[in-house]
Amino acid sequence: MPRCRSRVGDNPDDRAAGLLALRTVAEAYGGLGAVASDAGISRESLYRTLYATGNPTLKTFLAVLKAVGMELSVEPEHHVAA
Repeated sequence: MPRCRSRVGDNPDDRAAGLLALRTVAEAYGGLGAVASDAGISRESLYRTLYATGNPTLKTFLAVLKAVGMELSVEPEHHVAA
């Protein structure tokens, strides 16, 4: 699976773009209803979550990523030599 590296700070525009991009992925992955079901949340909750002003919990975000075959990975910003 290709990796996409992105540095996202706490900028509301960055968050909105990320949520809307994930919404597009969810729509392409069978629709928001199917993804919501796979993620174990209601369709309405997913619509609110993947809106520009959405503020998902980490649990919800991870469940949605898993439902669309993605995962979140975190790496140190600066690698420290041992």
